[in-house]
Amino acid sequence: MYFLIAGVGLLLLKYLEIGFVAELSWWWVLSPFAMAVAWWAWADSTGYTKRKEMEKMDQKKQDRIERQRQALGMKSKRR
Repeated sequence: MYFLIAGVGLLLLKYLEIGFVAELSWWWVLSPFAMAVAWWAWADSTGYTKRKEMEKMDQKKQDRIERQRQALGMKSKRR
């Protein structure tokens, strides 16, 4: 996500010809987009994205169980 934000920022600065970015080559300006594609390819191929999604789902499940225990007046397993 950070690569996309940097890419859009550089693209805007290059298009509006602001600062030192106006003199940079288009290859440098567009390189954050290539890095974002590389990051997504790596994250998907190694399972990083799926692992983070599963961790979030597990945390939501534990939070929901904890809320239900508190609503029933049961003691928490967490210390």
